[in-house]
Amino acid sequence: MNPEAAAHAPDLSMVGLILQAGPVVQAVMGALALASVACWAVMIEKSILLARLKREVRLLRAAGDAGAANGEGLAARIQRTAAREWSEGREPGESRGEYRERIERAMRETLAAAIRQAQAGTALLATTGAVGPFVGLFGTVWGIMGSFQGIAQMHDTSLAVVAPGIAEALLATAIGLFAAIPAVIGYNRIARRLSSLRAEALAAIAALGARLSGRPPRGSVRAAE
Repeated sequence: MNPEAAAHAPDLSMVGLILQAGPVVQAVMGALALASVACWAVMIEKSILLARLKREVRLLRAAGDAGAANGEGLAARIQRTAAREWSEGREPGESRGEYRERIERAMRETLAAAIRQAQAGTALLATTGAVGPFVGLFGTVWGIMGSFQGIAQMHDTSLAVVAPGIAEALLATAIGLFAAIPAVIGYNRIARRLSSLRAEALAAIAALGARLSGRPPRGSVRAAE
């Protein structure tokens, strides 16, 4: 190979393609890379949070006396909420079923607030998964347009002229897929685990509500009525 030609040969490594890309394609790659980093941060944070929620649901399922709950975890907060409703006793004319529903509704509201907090940030995963490939495709189309413009200016259709621009363009699509695929998988996994934990927590709430509604609180005037 001619030493001079080798010196001017385009750098087709990944770093070289990124550095040689046009400003628009570089901006697309940078935005997708930042979105990917943010998605991984969300997935790691949610993985830790879901593990903690799973422990709280187990504690709630094993809950005994609602008034004995300590701490600031979800299970303790739900039990304290139930204890407050239970301690008020039944209203005059209120059936046991209505009393139980009132206790369970208060617990479900506490659970719903925790689930909403756990879902915060997952919209980024859904958005990246849906939009990422199209953003990468935009960078690809823009890069190929630049390659055709280069061909028109140089009047040369050789592979050496076309290959670098096309490679830069295709790299944008690859980065878009790299950002989107884990985001979609992470979002679906988080949604499934949240749904499963919510169902387990609701079953535990129903069991706790049934136990509490079956025995009036000690010293309750309204329960005696």
